[in-house]
Amino acid sequence: MTVDLALIIGMVVLYAAGIYQLLERSFTRMIFGFMLVGNATNLLIFITAGMPGLAPLRTEGAAPEDYTDPLPQAFILTAIVITFATTSFMLALLYRSWRLARVDTVADDHEDIALRTVDPEADDEVFEPDDSGDTEFGPEFEASLGDDDLDDEMVVRT
Repeated sequence: MTVDLALIIGMVVLYAAGIYQLLERSFTRMIFGFMLVGNATNLLIFITAGMPGLAPLRTEGAAPEDYTDPLPQAFILTAIVITFATTSFMLALLYRSWRLARVDTVADDHEDIALRTVDPEADDEVFEPDDSGDTEFGPEFEASLGDDDLDDEMVVRT
């Protein structure tokens, strides 16, 4: 099986440009990047489909290996539908964002900014032996788990 080098180069360029666009702060560029990645995925499925063969509708008595596999074609159609649906949803989000705030960029909220300034060493919990019986669910959860709650009918057979 030989693969056309131009298709592989085109797929790589589409993936690279799409991922570059997805990393931008503009929502419109993110949508374009998502569309490029979707088309690159369709091209990847097309490349991996193998050599073209006869249409499955021909009934001239050809050998089964002479026919084209219809599964990659079904995958591409499914990928097209998923990409279209997700793109239309993202366009609706962009329209709503533009109508409400007149902005196209994705801004950091206060939690994102706070996570950038957290010192990872200062956030570590120190284990204290006095708190070893405490759980986050409270004392009523600890009291409900006892040896009498275990099933007596469960027997280990050897």
